[in-house]
Amino acid sequence: MERKMKAVGSSVMKKDAMALVTGKPVYTDDIAPKDCLIVKVLRSPHAHALIEEINTEAAMKVPGIALVLTWKDVPQKRFTMAGQTYPEPSPYDRLILDRRVRFVGDAAAIVAGETEEAVDRALKLIRITYQVLPAVLDFRDSIDNETLVHPEDDWKSLCPVGADNKRNLCASGCEESGDVDAVLKECDYVIEQTYHTKANQQAMMETFRAFTAMDAYGRIIVTASTQIPFHVRRIIAHALDVPKSKVRVIKPRIGGGFGAKQTVVTEVYPAIVTVRTGRPAKMIYSRYETQIASSPRHEMEMKVRLGADQDGTIRAIDLYTLSNTGAYGEHGPTTVGLSGHKSIPLYTSAEAFRFAYDVVYTNACPQERTGGMAQPRGSLQ
Repeated sequence: MERKMKAVGSSVMKKDAMALVTGKPVYTDDIAPKDCLIVKVLRSPHAHALIEEINTEAAMKVPGIALVLTWKDVPQKRFTMAGQTYPEPSPYDRLILDRRVRFVGDAAAIVAGETEEAVDRALKLIRITYQVLPAVLDFRDSIDNETLVHPEDDWKSLCPVGADNKRNLCASGCEESGDVDAVLKECDYVIEQTYHTKANQQAMMETFRAFTAMDAYGRIIVTASTQIPFHVRRIIAHALDVPKSKVRVIKPRIGGGFGAKQTVVTEVYPAIVTVRTGRPAKMIYSRYETQIASSPRHEMEMKVRLGADQDGTIRAIDLYTLSNTGAYGEHGPTTVGLSGHKSIPLYTSAEAFRFAYDVVYTNACPQERTGGMAQPRGSLQ
């Protein structure tokens, strides 16, 4: 019997095509309840500091303010915001709010209120006394630096990725095949170069955003512009220290992500507000917040030695990558692999290779995804 295919060779309309082209409400903020509390965070002005005192009394007196939270008011259970399968390779190094702030832009307090104007006013009235600490700002100086980004004892790594918070290491490792040094000695030409890819933001049109509410069964309903709804469920459960069965995540149409929304950025803040107040809550990052406190691509420095014969046949590759994960380790142990795992296999003639890497903590905005154009600097031997 002859079967006719309806889709192959035909134009198939996407399910949401008409809604998109006619401007129907399909994105996260379009469908948020009108009575959501507006949620914002007060951000640290210091790259590295301890909060000695925090006074929220004046902020709480602002008309329309429903809640102000500090590190004393949230669960003290560390988690990762990385959207990865459990057990996540990324270390559990975060709290919703921490007494120690680790980069300029780190969250120091959460404010929720009826209007954006009330929240903005309350943020200005919070008084914090900081003990400013030395900061690790150059990722080349991070390993075994006397300043530790994560000195806490409850930091933990669930997977054997070479992480060591007492050395500022989020991950470290080496993979090799053959005798690289011996083959390089035999090569007619050896090229050495250093490539530096800077951190950069994906700058999707729809910034990070989420709203939360409680349903009739006591579940936290998280609606977020995310690429990882099932990971968000687990992350929120870990952060709030509740069973995963108490969390439901809804993913509307997202206005761009490009990998940046493979990390939880906003979701935990309205979630904790909803848990404390029982009310719907919403957080929308400004473009400025997206730039300074989200999940940019990792800064990396790659040192390459490549050996070739007279005819141009590549025989050996020696690559060392130093990756800057910033203040927190989201995706640090995995994205560094792309610098070697995506490049070395392209050269099938290589008789030997070595790929070594270190992923280091610094007091910079936490970084999440790899990429960017490399600019070489170095010498030809």
